[in-house]
Amino acid sequence: MKFEEFQLERNQSTWENKVDYNLTESGVHPGTIKSLFNSDFIQKIENTEITYGFTEGSPELRESIASIYPGAVVENIQAFNGSAEANMVAIMTLIEPGDEIVYMMPNYLQIYGFSRGLGAEIKTFHLKESLGWKPDLEKFSSIVSDKTKLICICNPNNPTGSVLPKEAVYKIGEIAQKYDSWILSDEVYRGAELDGNECNSFWEIGYDKTIVNCGLSKAYGLPGLRLGWSISNPDYIKQCWANHDYTSISIGRLSDLIGSHVLHPENRLKTLSQIRKCLINNLDLFQNWIKGFGDHFSFIPPQAGAMAFVGYDWSINSSALIEKLRNETSVMLVAGDWYGMDHYLRFGYGAKSSDLKEALDRISPVLESL
Repeated sequence: MKFEEFQLERNQSTWENKVDYNLTESGVHPGTIKSLFNSDFIQKIENTEITYGFTEGSPELRESIASIYPGAVVENIQAFNGSAEANMVAIMTLIEPGDEIVYMMPNYLQIYGFSRGLGAEIKTFHLKESLGWKPDLEKFSSIVSDKTKLICICNPNNPTGSVLPKEAVYKIGEIAQKYDSWILSDEVYRGAELDGNECNSFWEIGYDKTIVNCGLSKAYGLPGLRLGWSISNPDYIKQCWANHDYTSISIGRLSDLIGSHVLHPENRLKTLSQIRKCLINNLDLFQNWIKGFGDHFSFIPPQAGAMAFVGYDWSINSSALIEKLRNETSVMLVAGDWYGMDHYLRFGYGAKSSDLKEALDRISPVLESL
């Protein structure tokens, strides 16, 4: 096995704590325990023993997660240290060398790189800017075949913030069932839809070979908990639990406790509502800023998440441009060619509003000089 460099993560981990303003984050700026929770729950946290927890997630946590998905029960749920571990264990469980994966692009490239390292063959299908960052389903259908072991989706999408309409979700499900292919849907941004309406989960299609991975890092603004989950059929959950024993074994006890509370039906929508208010306010600020550059930027506003994926017409490579901005202004952005799409930038607009404004003001003179 040989894994290629994960360019986005390597650049983020190298520079994100060295710049004044980091706009590479794709979630909302997190709060503190004191700002997020009432005194009774804080006292519960303080009096919880820091033991090993349930390796599959506590019954309370899995019940809270199951309540998000109609018809789900605790046997459909496995908890992980972040959705990244859920993704990794899914590939460890399903993929053998030579297996074919059909992969949505652009996309967070963790599964792409990990699968290639395990010897998988990957075919890509692309979201089209001309279609509002939606897929051409006829083109998608033409590349799925009897050889396709797994179809990988990111919905809502990273980096475009687009959302698949219900008919597309169900159509992809029909195509997967036709060829007996698994579906792995990364839905870590579900819940951060700006119109307040949660998009259709692939869980809803009722196809037994569907895996939905999600977590608290993005839509819920709680990345430091490192809490993710998979939902699928009970046999798959047992299989990935066995592989989980070889990775991190269990999630943190306090992450389990807090996750159970945040995802409880009495609390979940309140948390998402607060996150959406922040996103709407900051996106308005960002759009007003981008208008100042006229036709130099092309931009389809996101439907969900805290990312703005923006094309530009200056004759400079995107990696070179973000390095120039980082060196001259101490502001960090994501380069489009880290997604294989040069002449795009990804702005994370989930920062504190004051920090977002200052960061944009700093980079404006450099962009104007181009």
